[in-house]
Amino acid sequence: MAVLRSGTKTRKESTQGGQEVIEELGSKRVVNGNTTLNAKADSQNKGLSRMQTVMFISLMLDLLGFTVILPLFPALLDFYSKNDTSGLYSKLVSWVSVFQDAVGIPSRFHSVLFGGLLGSLFSFLQFLSSPITGALSDVYGRKPIFVLTLIGVTMSYAMWALSSTFPLFIMARIIGGTTKGNVSLAYSIMTDILDEKSRAKGMALIGVAFSVGFTVGPAIGAMFSRWGSTGWFMVSALYALGLSLLNILYFSIFFEETLPQEKRRKSVGSGLSEAWDLINPSSLFSFRAVKGLEKEERSKLTQLGWVYFLYLFLYSGLEFTMTFVTHHKHSYSSMDQGRMFSFLGIVMALMQGGYVRRVKDGKEKSMAVKGLLMMTPAFILVGASETSIGLYSGLTLYALGSSMMVPCLTAMASLHGSESHKGTLLGIWRSLGALARAVGPVITSIGFWCLGAEICYIVGGLLMIAPLAVLHSY
Repeated sequence: MAVLRSGTKTRKESTQGGQEVIEELGSKRVVNGNTTLNAKADSQNKGLSRMQTVMFISLMLDLLGFTVILPLFPALLDFYSKNDTSGLYSKLVSWVSVFQDAVGIPSRFHSVLFGGLLGSLFSFLQFLSSPITGALSDVYGRKPIFVLTLIGVTMSYAMWALSSTFPLFIMARIIGGTTKGNVSLAYSIMTDILDEKSRAKGMALIGVAFSVGFTVGPAIGAMFSRWGSTGWFMVSALYALGLSLLNILYFSIFFEETLPQEKRRKSVGSGLSEAWDLINPSSLFSFRAVKGLEKEERSKLTQLGWVYFLYLFLYSGLEFTMTFVTHHKHSYSSMDQGRMFSFLGIVMALMQGGYVRRVKDGKEKSMAVKGLLMMTPAFILVGASETSIGLYSGLTLYALGSSMMVPCLTAMASLHGSESHKGTLLGIWRSLGALARAVGPVITSIGFWCLGAEICYIVGGLLMIAPLAVLHSY
């Protein structure tokens, strides 16, 4: 007779050739009266926790370098407007000016608009590359593909450091956008190491890294701008390059592969049709490249993808025009806007680190609904308020609501599909977000300058009801 006891459950089995009694309590294992430590489970749990820490630190290193350029865009564009001899800058400016004149955007916002369009280009490149990066990681493992993305980002910073001409700078942004797949892989890695009950906590940890990175990074960039440097901010580029090289070294040494060989896909796909499924928008929204999904499960995942896309489409557009709102209605200087974005980053980090990470299993949808409910009054207050109190009331709701959305929606999406397709699924997920961020700012800018801040933000806030309705029926 064999007795196996784990926690409060006891299981008895008959054996032949003798009697063996096994008891497991916590980390102790008793076999025929002899006690041994069940170190394997403890070691595994510690390893998973360590991988979360490694991922968090890696993302922090990446984001502190990535965000340093954000406050430098106006000065960078001003430098290239005066020093570019290739003709590329003037040609792009003429195209932007046609759009600017047609919409009625004042000339003083020219550099902000141009920088936003460059940001849309960066997001569009991520839209193209993220699902392919995820699919490759499903076949070759997370670690080698993650390191390759870090190498690509490092190359983009090296090119920025050498970009005395505008074409070199644009090439640096193209390389950076194409290879910026480490964030989608971070979601896949969290899915590998966390069970369904803990997955939202891992997604929130990624959110904390983003909040801290987007709070501290731009402040460092502003500090570099005061130091002078060269016209294209070589010192800032070398700072980002140094962090990226450190990230490659750190990740290569401390990260352990989280996708075992037996759980990997056998091939990326031999035909062009599967590659097309990874970049074709209609295929992306139906998650066609994710194989093995039942009809009902695919329908649910598609529904969730639309919630994510619609939310980020509206969110990114209103987020982009927030600079216009604060300058146009509240006469905010760059320093005032810096303090505003720092406030947002701090609130988001506290919310994600202190509350979202404690969401209970199965409550992700409920929290996402609460987040969406906050976004409607948030944007109405931001657009319609005439005082700083009204503005910051809206910004607080904006920070609280947005800090809930992406971690919870991503955790819900990660519950679908098999382990061997998880990288593909989350790569497509990330790509849908990048597509929303590529088109949202352009379309919202048109609405902002044609309709005015109040109407644009009221309409945008009310349109948040659309993803809320789709999520409610999920």
